Amino acid sequence: MVHTPHVIWFTGLSGSGKTTLAFALKEALAASGIERIYHLDGDHLRQGINADLGFSLQDRDENLRRAAHIANLFWQEGYWVLASFITPLNSQQAMIRRVFPAERFLEVHLNTPLATCQQRDPKHLYAKTTAGEIFQMTGVQSPYEPPLAPELRLDTTVLDVEAALERLLTGISDYQLRCPTSPAG
Repeated sequence: MVHTPHVIWFTGLSGSGKTTLAFALKEALAASGIERIYHLDGDHLRQGINADLGFSLQDRDENLRRAAHIANLFWQEGYWVLASFITPLNSQQAMIRRVFPAERFLEVHLNTPLATCQQRDPKHLYAKTTAGEIFQMTGVQSPYEPPLAPELRLDTTVLDVEAALERLLTGISDYQLRCPTSPAG
């Protein structure tokens, strides 16, 4: 694998496997000798830097704008950035793409059906939505628009973590071969 830093942006519904796959990729990249890797997760930003934001469309846009620019700061310093964010709207997905050079950005859509995500429900968000404790849940009360042209689309209902990681690593390698290598920034 070429070691030129990239931003890998994982998008999909809550429970689709974004964070799980990002952690698996981080381990695989480290095992290949890459030392500068940063995982940027939506849940962590919402607990800190973005704690002032709610879930209105404007707040979701701002949450993702901030996330993209934080990711860009790390990428410019030579880090591989693995970003796990639902990123529900095509307009938000397009905004994020504009922050990065096309040859250094890969959007990975975890195309996992809502029913599967509801069954997994690792953070109990869908159960809380059903109980009326959460409003504007993406995929339930708020829309999720699958990316129009992601570099990679993975269905974690048919791929376990190892198989999804294998496809992801192959996708990254193929992408790097198609794009010129140059330093970050």
